[in-house]
Formats: sequence, structure tokens, C-alpha cells
Amino acid sequence: MFSKKTLAHHIGSRTNEFWGWCFVAFGCISFLGFLYTAIISNLLPPSQNSVIAAIQNDRYYCMLVPITLPVLVVAVYFHWLSMKLFKHA
Repeated sequence: MFSKKTLAHHIGSRTNEFWGWCFVAFGCISFLGFLYTAIISNLLPPSQNSVIAAIQNDRYYCMLVPITLPVLVVAVYFHWLSMKLFKHA
């Protein structure tokens, strides 16, 4: 049915697909954790749990995204500029 080369390629592609889904799942979980930390925890009533109370009283992460956006715009502009300079050099 499969030659050795085709079978190895099929197994390799299944492994790559597995790791791809693992990275996507990790990214989604990280995003949801950050979303809870930055936005949702501040909207909830005060908690008796010390970890959740520390997250609710933290002011660093809720300001991280608004402060990072201007830096991201500058970084994207420099990326675009370097691509244009490389393409027309």
C-alpha cells in the first residue's frame, strides 16, 4: 500500500500536524489566561482566594496591552520599511 518513503512521509506529516495542534492549543490557553488576568478578573467581585485577589489588585497586566500597541505599530513599520529596502536594493 505505502512504500517506505511514502510511509515515512505520512508518519512525519502526522507528527507535524500533532505538534501544530499542540502549539495552537497552547496559544489559545495562553490567550485566555491573559484575557482573564488583564480584563475579566477586574470585572469580578473581590475574591477570598489569595491568588485571584493578587491578580485582581495587579495594575501591570491591564496596562500592558495599551502601552505595547504603539511599540507594535513602530515595529511593524520598521519591518515593512526593511522589506521595501531589501526588495529594491
